Amino acid sequence: MFKSITQILLSVLFVGLFAQLSIDVPVGESNIPITGQTFAVLLVAYILGSQKGLLAITAYVLLGLLGAPIFADGKSGVEVLLGGSGGFLIGFIVSAYPTGLLGEKGWRKDFPKSLLAMAIGTIIILIFGIGRLSQLYGFSKGLAYGFYPFWQGAIIKIFLGAAALPIFYKIKATQSGV
Repeated sequence: MFKSITQILLSVLFVGLFAQLSIDVPVGESNIPITGQTFAVLLVAYILGSQKGLLAITAYVLLGLLGAPIFADGKSGVEVLLGGSGGFLIGFIVSAYPTGLLGEKGWRKDFPKSLLAMAIGTIIILIFGIGRLSQLYGFSKGLAYGFYPFWQGAIIKIFLGAAALPIFYKIKATQSGV
């Protein structure tokens, strides 16, 4: 039990730290932050599995909603959920379970399967993010603010995540003597 709680807390911190790795991309009259948040969310879910991954990502979102400055650019609060980022935050939670489930099925140790799992998780997040932005601004602006600035970075994050996981598990196996 203590190990699980520790893993979840460390995962929340990991996602919160990666959310602060941010590059602002000018889109229209505003800047959109591209962060390491999605990368961290998917890694956490994939490594922890469906149940603990879902708990960790839900805890991350709840802590941010309660005021902990752990969302992108140190933001927090309910207004983030109600704004343009809200769909992505909900997408993080929704993507955690299936991404973690694929990791539990043994996909973690295989690059092509890890690549597919990261892509599936990313697509789920993008669907929710673009959906929320479309509610707020219309579909074409939803794509302009939620997809076009992110798709190239998303592909890079998918490949990095898929590459990192088999390496992570080889190191873990070596350390445990398996």
